[in-house]
Amino acid sequence: MGEEKAPARDRAVRKADVLTRLEQDVDAWVSTAGADGLPYLMPLSFVWFGERLVMTTRAANPTARNVRANGRAYVSLGHTRDVVLIEAEAESVPSGELPAAVGEAFVGKFTWDVRADPAYAFLLFRPVSVRAWREVNELPERELMRDGVWLV
Repeated sequence: MGEEKAPARDRAVRKADVLTRLEQDVDAWVSTAGADGLPYLMPLSFVWFGERLVMTTRAANPTARNVRANGRAYVSLGHTRDVVLIEAEAESVPSGELPAAVGEAFVGKFTWDVRADPAYAFLLFRPVSVRAWREVNELPERELMRDGVWLV
């Protein structure tokens, strides 16, 4: 006999769960593609600030180069039985040009500060679509944001 599945969460509960994860989670998987179309997947730490995920990496790393090349990314939180999948518009900001409040939020969460290091860039991801689900029973209403607007 199979394990009992939890009942599907409604969209409002899922949105609340997504916002909690954005506030509390530390790391995310970031998927980008280069000008050559090759995908690149990298885990990065993030802070949720001003409706954006804020991350940092060396400006020469593939993730930062890809963001500069095409301005799009997928960001994933959670594991395969509790997925938050975010399609995002992305921008790369040189470490010295990051607005002070954004930098302070990042440093406040992680206690390391690369804002003065020109080798680093900050990556800002603005969600365009958000989907969240745990099991197959949540697939029909997994879309929570479309075109940058929450559906709930």
